[in-house]
Amino acid sequence: MPIVFLHGLGQKPEDWNAVISRLNRGSQALCPNLYALERDGEDYPALCGAFERYCDGLEGQLDLCGLSLGGVLALQYAAEHPERVNSLALIGARASMPKVLLAFQNLLFRVMPAERFRKIGLEKGAAIRLCASMAELDLRPVLKQITCPALVLCGEQDRANRRAAKELGRMLPDGEVRLIAEGGHEANKDAPEALSVLLADFYKRHAAVQST
Repeated sequence: MPIVFLHGLGQKPEDWNAVISRLNRGSQALCPNLYALERDGEDYPALCGAFERYCDGLEGQLDLCGLSLGGVLALQYAAEHPERVNSLALIGARASMPKVLLAFQNLLFRVMPAERFRKIGLEKGAAIRLCASMAELDLRPVLKQITCPALVLCGEQDRANRRAAKELGRMLPDGEVRLIAEGGHEANKDAPEALSVLLADFYKRHAAVQST
């Protein structure tokens, strides 16, 4: 069963390499480039539809592991297609968007040089439009539809998202919350070892439950 790793906005698929290399199931890892998925626009609904089509092309159930934007996509897909998702691992993800933080992030995007976005395969304008289109997103009403085990993770140093992580863990029917030691928001890059330990334990326990 593949694990689909979904990067955050401003990241690349390769940012998962340090985590995947530490997991026994690394050979089954899939890391789609979210910016390269064929879609009909540059906003969140278009990206969500493109990710849905990507998953439709994969066989069987999936383990979804997403960070930030990737976690939001995984969360929505699991709510809309619970029969396809075997487990969820969500890192620095939210069920409802913090409008003030999104507005601040978009302000930063506007003053950042376009070259920084091109290095990750994304145009600056597309990043701004994608970020702005998520402001009204609220998945809390559909969380009860997610029945698979869900590991909600947040870096110890990611203070902006720790409270939201605890709330998300409580709202998910089979959710648990863990903090990533010394991790920030981009824990796959700044704390890959601690993150991989938590993921390995989650997948090991889940596999044991599935085999009984």
